[in-house]
Amino acid sequence: MRDVTTTPPHLYRRFPELADSLPFVRLGESPTPVRKLEGLGTRNRIWLKDDSVYGSGGWGGNKVRKLEWIIPDVIARKSKRIITVGGLGTNWGLATALYAKQFGIDTAVALIDQPVDDHVRAQLGRLERSGAALHFTRNKLRTFAAAPFLMLRNVRGGRLPYYLPPGGSSPLGALGYVEVGLELGAQVESGEIPEPAHVVAALGSGGTVAGLLLGLRLAGLRTGVVAVVVNDTLPLGPREIRDLARRAESLLRRRGAKFDDVDLDAAELTVTREYLGPGYGYATAEGRAAQRVGTEYDVPLDPVYTAKAFAGLLEIDAKSRGDDRPIVMLDTFGPRPD
Repeated sequence: MRDVTTTPPHLYRRFPELADSLPFVRLGESPTPVRKLEGLGTRNRIWLKDDSVYGSGGWGGNKVRKLEWIIPDVIARKSKRIITVGGLGTNWGLATALYAKQFGIDTAVALIDQPVDDHVRAQLGRLERSGAALHFTRNKLRTFAAAPFLMLRNVRGGRLPYYLPPGGSSPLGALGYVEVGLELGAQVESGEIPEPAHVVAALGSGGTVAGLLLGLRLAGLRTGVVAVVVNDTLPLGPREIRDLARRAESLLRRRGAKFDDVDLDAAELTVTREYLGPGYGYATAEGRAAQRVGTEYDVPLDPVYTAKAFAGLLEIDAKSRGDDRPIVMLDTFGPRPD
């Protein structure tokens, strides 16, 4: 059951005209906390923005932020079922199934193979219990070939299902992290955290990083974004991230938001593949070491996404010289007790 505040999103507070043109549903408590990880790193400047606690349902993290903007659009289109794609251990598919159900919307997920470990087995169990229709399509090629059949099979009430790309990384979904960029800006303004040098995040499907890039600019921060690639099944680099950020910017303008030009080309963005390992879903030695550090500092990390991002952050900090501004780990992993 949803039990959350009715605080309006920062996008409405910044652009009141969006309240009538861009529907939103609150699914978690905002803002999520920021805290300094005292004693960690070479210059004692590592902070955590803990989005793992976001979400009032059976799963949390960054996926819920995206669904706050996506679910109202599904409702407006009178769709009865969402269809989406993810790996066998998909956090996205699970969050979609759990939160959409609260609004009477079913979910179908096309599942692509990934290395199976205890984490993935546990996720598959949660997916089965969520009531989602699971289609084991094995790989991208078979998923693409099966798409027409899957769309027809999941017709409900005479309507085709509402298709969501992997991770919900559409311009609409990216607004979830435009919101977080504005939220972090408010936390800087209130003195909870100094303006960061960088925010480090896992780069899986792109929506989180693209939204963050735009949101930080709208918040007036000079903070750079470091995107740690964890998914080699999608073509994700600086060009693709900036393009998605521009499409999210265009969506805001089309819905009536009025703001000065945002120079996304000038926004500091670093995309690194150094921590990916053999590929999507494979744990790495660096990630396991980062998880052990995370445990010491009460930072929950998963092996597929956030452990690799945290490994990147720790190395960035170790190599940095002469900059005492915070480096922020954006923890987007949001498990809940079964």
